[in-house]
Amino acid sequence: MKIRFCGAARTVTGSMHLLEVNGQRILLECGLYQGHRAEAFKRNRELPFDARHIDAMVLSHAHIDHSGNIPNLVRSGFEGAIYATHATRDLCSSMLRDSAYIMESDAAYLNRKQGLRGEHAIQPIYTQEDATRSLGHFVSVGYERRLPIASGVDLTLYDAGHILGSAFVALDVQEDGRSYRLMFTGDVGRRDLPILRDPQVVPAPDYLITESTYGGRQHDTPQDAEAKLLRVVNETASRGGKVIIPAFAVGRTQEIVYALHRLANAGAIGDVPIFVDSPLAIDVTDIFRLHPEYYDREAREFMLEVRDPFGFERLRYTRWVEESKALNTLQGPAVILSASGMCEAGRILHHLKNNIESSRNTILFVGFQAEHTLGRRILDGVEEVSILGGRYRARARIESINGYSAHADEKELLSYVQQLEPHRIKKAFAVHGDLEACEAIARGLEGLGVRKTSIPEEGQQFEI
Repeated sequence: MKIRFCGAARTVTGSMHLLEVNGQRILLECGLYQGHRAEAFKRNRELPFDARHIDAMVLSHAHIDHSGNIPNLVRSGFEGAIYATHATRDLCSSMLRDSAYIMESDAAYLNRKQGLRGEHAIQPIYTQEDATRSLGHFVSVGYERRLPIASGVDLTLYDAGHILGSAFVALDVQEDGRSYRLMFTGDVGRRDLPILRDPQVVPAPDYLITESTYGGRQHDTPQDAEAKLLRVVNETASRGGKVIIPAFAVGRTQEIVYALHRLANAGAIGDVPIFVDSPLAIDVTDIFRLHPEYYDREAREFMLEVRDPFGFERLRYTRWVEESKALNTLQGPAVILSASGMCEAGRILHHLKNNIESSRNTILFVGFQAEHTLGRRILDGVEEVSILGGRYRARARIESINGYSAHADEKELLSYVQQLEPHRIKKAFAVHGDLEACEAIARGLEGLGVRKTSIPEEGQQFEI
């Protein structure tokens, strides 16, 4: 088998890994790269392989840095099947079409602004029609259901505990008279997080491709995270301010809503209105409601008690533009969750523009902020930022909670690998992390007894 690392190599976006085995090509993930606008546009439009020659694809989960370029893959000539869990397929139905809508809207805005028409007009990387067509390639697979996907290659998915429907990918390969198991983590979840079950142990991998997002770092506990959320909401409300939470539409929004619901039920927070201002997050929350089979016991019991874990009296979902605009003139304390989680697009930009210059308000980050994103600049304490073409001084309080991260930190990830019989793993590849994070995970893996580790560069190919 040859493995070429086409994305998420020494960075955390654009996950894409190409396998060549028994004369066939299998793609693991097809994510969007996020970063500087011009670079991201070029890298996302120009796939680093001929899509027509890809025989099958496996998708670990629906986050856009893992799934977001699938419509372009299909548009470029891919005709094979995309294997994923039932919930991942359902989430992608909303997320890929939403991504296409944003691309089309951005292209139309830039063309109007620059007066571009005809052959000179900017074209989106893909369209809503492309996104809808790509959904026809999905084949839904349950956990622990072994399935042949190519000559000599069987696929089994295991619960990764990262987001709804996320999966560890196990490929059992028969090649040149030998048999081995390759495991790809996608993203590793955490134990004891709200809503989802804990990550499932994958039996006996021989080779490992693992994410490294939080190498060298440690998260707060979920209990610490909830206590900090409570403090930030109450302190900001006492100042008469708003808590603006950039939150990923998948996973993080539902976790925060679930936490606020429980805090409100316990009478821990005052009578503060809470808004989820993201059409995509609203659609995704409906999908969460459709898949209670992925919940842990605590979430199932809470659902039996309150019926809807993601709905309560003071919570409002604002789907329409007029509802969203009305939040700009809302008086008094409030909590507003909006996407995107890294502040690169969507309605969160309008909420930041309208609230970042007031010291009464708090910008609360609850997820990872990649380099070169607006969220990272704000979190790093830049005094003035550009939002929607204007310059704004960051006078609001800036807070962050890393205990809600759906990624395992270094200690948690290595603790998980410890359960995989690391002494039998012949080689491990650390991906989906900045270089320092990958190095930390690689050192940790070697300390567990993994025989050999590598940190691939983009485009680098290995043979196993």
